Amino acid sequence: VQLQASGGGLVQAGDSLRLSCVGSGRPFSVYYMAWFRQASGKEREFVATISGSGEKTFYKESVKGRFTISRDNAKNTVYLEMNRLKPEDTGSYYCAARPDNGVIVQYPRGYDYWGQGTQVTVSS
Repeated sequence: VQLQASGGGLVQAGDSLRLSCVGSGRPFSVYYMAWFRQASGKEREFVATISGSGEKTFYKESVKGRFTISRDNAKNTVYLEMNRLKPEDTGSYYCAARPDNGVIVQYPRGYDYWGQGTQVTVSS
């Protein structure tokens, strides 16, 4: 599957952004989808993941209650709604996909397909 992420930008602390990731190739519903982020000079870190059906979601602790991952399989798209953004949320955000085997995976090497990053910058 090929992934294309978009929606990043420069915002102020407390603002909101919605990222989108469009996939092409196999039926989208067969993939567990995730968002990762990478700040300058730091390792890529897990943000959120959603099962192929959309029934299961899991979040990094620091974004719980502020970020929401969702998907529209008819549109081959996964979203990351980010509210009450903080400067520490700054980074390049990547969407990723792996075959849905019912297991939640939080580490980057567990994902087979990656989109290009979309930059999110939150100013204080």
